[in-house]
Order: sequence, then C-alpha cells, then structure tokens
Amino acid sequence: SQASFEEDSQKQPAVGHWKTLMPSKGSKEEPETGCQDAGGVDETQSTEQLNMSRLRSSSVEIREKGSEFLKEELHKAQKELKLKDKECERLSKVREQLEQELEELTASLFEEAHKMVREANTKQAASEKQLREARGKIDMLQAEVTALKTLVITSTPSSPNRELHPQLQSPSKAGFRKGHGRNKSTSSAMVSAAQNVTPEPVSHECKEVDSILFAEFQAWKESPTLDKSSSFLDRIYREDIGPCLDFTKQELSELVRVAVEENTLTIEPVASQTLPLLKVSAEECGGPKKCALSGLPRTCKHRIMLGDSGNYYYISPSCRARITAVCNFFTYIRYIQQGLVRQDVELMYWEVMRLRREMSLAKLGFYPSEM
Repeated sequence: SQASFEEDSQKQPAVGHWKTLMPSKGSKEEPETGCQDAGGVDETQSTEQLNMSRLRSSSVEIREKGSEFLKEELHKAQKELKLKDKECERLSKVREQLEQELEELTASLFEEAHKMVREANTKQAASEKQLREARGKIDMLQAEVTALKTLVITSTPSSPNRELHPQLQSPSKAGFRKGHGRNKSTSSAMVSAAQNVTPEPVSHECKEVDSILFAEFQAWKESPTLDKSSSFLDRIYREDIGPCLDFTKQELSELVRVAVEENTLTIEPVASQTLPLLKVSAEECGGPKKCALSGLPRTCKHRIMLGDSGNYYYISPSCRARITAVCNFFTYIRYIQQGLVRQDVELMYWEVMRLRREMSLAKLGFYPSEM
C-alpha cells in the first residue's frame, strides 16, 4: 500500500528503479535519476512560486501604501487649493472694492471740479451779463423816463389829467389859467409836442379793445415767456418787431435782432475824441457820417455793440429810434415775465399797445428830435 511505501521510503532511501503508481503508456518503468530530477524541479517551482507570491504580496502592499500616500497627498493638495481659492476670492473682492472706491473717489473729484468750474463760469457770466445790462439800460432808462412823462401827461378814463381837460376844472381855475401855456420840457420832446400841436391831443383819442389781440395777450399773460411760438409774440414779431428791425444791411440786421432778444445790445453816444481802430472794415461799421445799418450818409450820434464782440457800429438817429422802440417793448414784457408789473390786465394790454405804436411810428421814420 501507499502508506507502507511512504514509511519504507522514510526508513531507507530508495536504491535503483521504482515504479510509479500510475505509469505512462509509453514506458512502464523510469530510471531512478529521472524521479530525483523531477523532485528537484518541483521544489524549485514551489520556491519560485513562493517567491513570486511574496513578491506579489509585497508589490500589492507597496501599491496599497503608495495609493494611500497619494490619496493623502491629493487630499492635502485639494485642501490647499481650496484655501488658496478662498484667499484669491477674498483678494478679488478686496480689489473690486478698492477699484469701486477709487472710481467713486475719482468721479466725486471730477464732479466737484466740474461743479466749481460751472459755478465760476456762472458767476462770470452773471457778472458779464450785469455789466452788459448796466451798459445797455442807459438808453432804455432814458426812454422809460420819456415814456413815464408821457404817461403823466396822458389822460385815461380812470384817472383823467385835469390840466389837459379844462372842462373838468372849476370855472375859476379855468378862467385863471386861460391864456397861459405850459412850460416846455427840455428832456421830453413829446411834452412840447403836446403843448404846441393844435389838433386833437392823444388823450382825446378813442380806444377800443380788440377782442382777438386782448385774448392773445391774456393767454400769454397766464404763462409769460419770450418764446415766439405763442400767438401773441408771433403776431408782434410779424407785424412790428420784424419790420422795425429790417434794415438795408440784412446780415447786420439779423445780428441786431438776436442781440436785442438776448438783451446783449449796447447803445452809447459817440465820443468826440478819435476812436481806436476797429477789427472790421469801416464800410461795415459805418462812421460818424455814415450809418452802418442803412448804409446812407447820416450824422451818427450813437453807436452800438453786439454782445462782447468789441466791434462798434455807427447808427443814425432813425435806426436808433427803431432799435430803442423794440428794446422798450422787450424790457416791458420782461418786467411782466418777472412779475414786476402789478397792474390790471387791461392796463398792461394798453401799455403793450402803446409800445407797439412806438415801433410802428419808428419803422415809418418818425422819431423825436432829441434822437
């Protein structure tokens, strides 16, 4: 039996040939040396297998430890990346906040600088405007004085002038004043005209309110403006202002009209001394003996300046009367616009009509001798 064979093999080494339990088909017996070689190969193979298994186990262990180490390093790197991302985000927010504050500071500085420049320009423009108005109102105030004197001697139904209406005085005063005339005024030509002209005086003329003109004036009075889009000013521009400022020199006439509208026209008397050289030709500006607006040889006692151009233009008395009439009209409606005129609407309407009549007379060539 196999057990007894194993025992015998352990007791004494086998010598010679031995038979296999399961012989192959080719040969029934094999030499003893072949069996020994086969036993050595098996031991070598088992050793190699053992070594391979050890190597495999060690490589697996090394791989596992390496993977664990790499996982730990990866985890640390991810944590560091997260921290760096948070730090970058924080720094980005700080940078954006600083940029925003810088932009706001720059904008506020620019706004403050522009505000200071605007205020300085506004003050300068106001000062220049006041200077121009002070220069331009010299003749306007003279014309207003003349107009006020005219209003004093002019009778209205509500307040008649008793000196112009003797029938309203008592008989004793009327008889006492009979044959005595009024002293002539050296400052107002209209006063002397009222004394010397024998036809019906101005106070005796009949007046009737035109419903269309009065309605247009009332509509304009509700919201007074200098815009020509209103029917009130549009009519006056077409009927009075336009024809009154329509001179032979069309280009200069347009400049004069714009200056009158913007209240930048200056009229001053011509000085007796020699004037400095002008920037434009003498033909354009005229001269003491030639009117720049009409182009006719006339004795020019006044000259005008448009805005701050520094150029003076000599004008004849007739042209000055036309310009002054338009300036008086604009002055009065500006007073109405600013709320300086506190009268009844009908009284303001008749004053506007009187100024329109002055423009009509001036454009027809009538002007006081003092011009």
